[in-house]
Amino acid sequence: MAKVLMTGFAPFGGEPVNPSWQAVSRLGARRDDVAAVELPCEFGASLPALRAAVEEHRPSLVVCVGQAGGRSDVTPERVAINLVDARIADNAGARPIDVPVVPDGPAAYFSTLPVKACVAAIRAAGVPASVSHTAGTYVCNQVFYGLMHLLATEFPGVRGGFVHVPFSPEQVAASGKQAPSLGVDRIADALEVLADTALKTTDDLVISAGAEH
Repeated sequence: MAKVLMTGFAPFGGEPVNPSWQAVSRLGARRDDVAAVELPCEFGASLPALRAAVEEHRPSLVVCVGQAGGRSDVTPERVAINLVDARIADNAGARPIDVPVVPDGPAAYFSTLPVKACVAAIRAAGVPASVSHTAGTYVCNQVFYGLMHLLATEFPGVRGGFVHVPFSPEQVAASGKQAPSLGVDRIADALEVLADTALKTTDDLVISAGAEH
């Protein structure tokens, strides 16, 4: 069976949990063909940990997952940019500003996941989803860009991309936030549908998923 490497992040920013890792770890427990790996939310450690996971598992597909508080649906990302501009410090206290992920690397990489087909399949499974055109400038974008650069330069033929997920109800309840959330099991279901769709689909749907702004 084709092997999928799926990563989630450790909690950050004072949060008690990170729904990306909660969902990824649940999916890894369900599926023998999914290797689940937790990445540190640290600029200095995230990409070495990702490289080690790719080298260990040698997957055919890599899906990195991160938390996007404030979003209400599961959002496969389309574009990673070669920029780190941290609004808050990471878990190691680092806060790099206006530095590239990869010096002299391309300005951007596109996901090699069929993001529109994945969104359509997730919606068909009853979970809200949409295409996102920005992964931000924090550790999530760093990992997304770093993944795509690693695959493009050292692991040709391996496809990959990044997905953001909303807060979990547990986070919202613990903090009293007025924010959208999705149950972790529903997020795990969405990630499973995304992985299965990406494994069997190489040509994306020719439909609009553009943004107005």
